[in-house]
Amino acid sequence: MYNIKAHAKINIFLKITGHENGYHTLFSRFMRLDNLYDTISFEPCKCDSFTIEGMDDVDLKSNTVYKAFVALNDHTGNLDLLDFFYHHKVVIEKNIPSLAGLGGGSSDAGAFLRLANKVCDLQLDTPTLAQIGSSVGADVPFFVYDYPMANVSGFGEIIEPFDEKPFEVELFFPTIGCDTAQVYKTFKSDLLSNITPDKYIHWKELSSKEILTQTSNAPQILNDLYAAALIAYPDLKNEAPKGWFFSGSGSTFFKPYDIIASKKEL
Repeated sequence: MYNIKAHAKINIFLKITGHENGYHTLFSRFMRLDNLYDTISFEPCKCDSFTIEGMDDVDLKSNTVYKAFVALNDHTGNLDLLDFFYHHKVVIEKNIPSLAGLGGGSSDAGAFLRLANKVCDLQLDTPTLAQIGSSVGADVPFFVYDYPMANVSGFGEIIEPFDEKPFEVELFFPTIGCDTAQVYKTFKSDLLSNITPDKYIHWKELSSKEILTQTSNAPQILNDLYAAALIAYPDLKNEAPKGWFFSGSGSTFFKPYDIIASKKEL
């Protein structure tokens, strides 16, 4: 049996910088969460077609791992890859919540690409694997590179490792989940015209702890998608813990243990 961990991430900050060809561009810092992950396994099985177990609530063709397999197969045309998955199934042990802004589906796809590349001896370098991943989702390249911390920009394809050690955070999961597509759609219609792309570019050089400390009294500044999520999901405001930070397109909030000392207030 072959397996790999697919780690969650949080966005220390996320600023929208524009909109091109139907997609938003961004400037963000991703931090890998080493203590929260799905597990992707390849287990022996005589399969008539590509088979995924553990995510029965997701249609196969909508599954990011299936999309990653199709993209990898289209790029390589490698018959050994096809043969391997006639004799192995993919088993996903889910621990990362869905609709939470933690990159669960993208992480699964990125981990699948890395494991399939190794097991099937495809010999693809990481930039090529990341390029394949970008056709699956904007966050996938980060998970292909598997950096503990990175500045991410463009459409998510520009990944620059950031020299900072990840730190422990506490997570808060509201009962409301946020659909990424809906949050971005809301941002485009209601908030895109108000962006100031260059105002926060200096954050690229600052440590995450500096940024979080400086914005602790106004955490909504960190994530441009927070306001969009509140418009799309008004009830989220009733569950938002005061002084905590919003990750990705939501709905997870996070608080660093050693930076923000205030207790959660609902």
